[in-house]
Amino acid sequence: MAKVQIKVNDNGSLRVTGDVELLDGEGKPFVTKQTFSLCRCGLSNNKPFCDGSHKGRFQSVVRAPSPETDEQ
Repeated sequence: MAKVQIKVNDNGSLRVTGDVELLDGEGKPFVTKQTFSLCRCGLSNNKPFCDGSHKGRFQSVVRAPSPETDEQ
């Protein structure tokens, strides 16, 4: 099975790539493609998907911590 990737876009959506099933709160599946974007700002009129409403109205830049190196 291929690894699913979720990328936190700067000032934007969560970009999902891979074979993933997206379910609503009742367990019903949304129709998706191999790559799609999820809303992270709450402004989309097409939730849970991103429709670009965040542009110029949402700021968030998230970075993963740097991996610690083992000192020997």
